[in-house]
Amino acid sequence: MKHKNLPNILKDYLSEFLEDNHEHVSDLHRICVSEIERLLIEATMQNTDGNQVQAAKILGLNRNTLRRKIIEYNIKIKVSKAS
Repeated sequence: MKHKNLPNILKDYLSEFLEDNHEHVSDLHRICVSEIERLLIEATMQNTDGNQVQAAKILGLNRNTLRRKIIEYNIKIKVSKAS
């Protein structure tokens, strides 16, 4: 089975979403950008076990900017404890 790439998945989803909801949606750009950004930060924080310095580097953000966005999106940081 061939996997779709992210841009195609998003394009297909947004096309279907707008087909069903275009009359009831406003500010779609802001909503999409903030949701994608939140998901990127959450996934990266999980991947780095909560290490903000590593996550900021991966995301290409300044650590202070990352910290501000973590607060803005109310992202809970889960740090795994080493055994």
